[in-house]
Amino acid sequence: MGQSTEELSTEIAGTRENLASDLDALQDRVSPSAIVERRKEAARNRVLGVKDKVMGSSQSAAGSAQSSVSGAADSVKGGVQDVAGSAGDTVQGSPLAAGAVAFAAGLVIAGLIPASRVEARASKQVVDAAKEHGQPLVDEAKSVGQEVGDQLKEHATDAAQQVKQTAQESAGRVQEEGQSSAENVKSAAPGQS
Repeated sequence: MGQSTEELSTEIAGTRENLASDLDALQDRVSPSAIVERRKEAARNRVLGVKDKVMGSSQSAAGSAQSSVSGAADSVKGGVQDVAGSAGDTVQGSPLAAGAVAFAAGLVIAGLIPASRVEARASKQVVDAAKEHGQPLVDEAKSVGQEVGDQLKEHATDAAQQVKQTAQESAGRVQEEGQSSAENVKSAAPGQS
């Protein structure tokens, strides 16, 4: 029928323990510091994984050295397959690729770091020197451009005058021919005297 108080107390204590462990797990899941730690650990593992793929891990290097030694002994005995397998394990890492990646990462990081005062002063001096030495070239280019523009303007004006004159002459000829044609039609028409 009913449960004894001792059984109920034991059941309540078990429920409290379950709730406490659930609350601890929940607190660990939503705690900002725990989240940061999990993210840092995940990032660290990803970086180490990439490093191991590029450079090869120390464990695989030790394993490949052992398999190279045993492969050499086996090759003396005639086991060429083990030597080929150990050579494949030895070539897993690529230090040149790792160097290229590190160089590119260094360039990106260097680009993100702001210039120091000395660098800023040096770059300003270079820009000022370039402006100073380049100013005569700019002035010369402007004068040459002005001369070319003036010459083009003269040629364009002459061409426009010629086109205008030709158009007027053509219009005069068309008018004369039209009048001449009209007179020919009138004189050729029957019944006109």
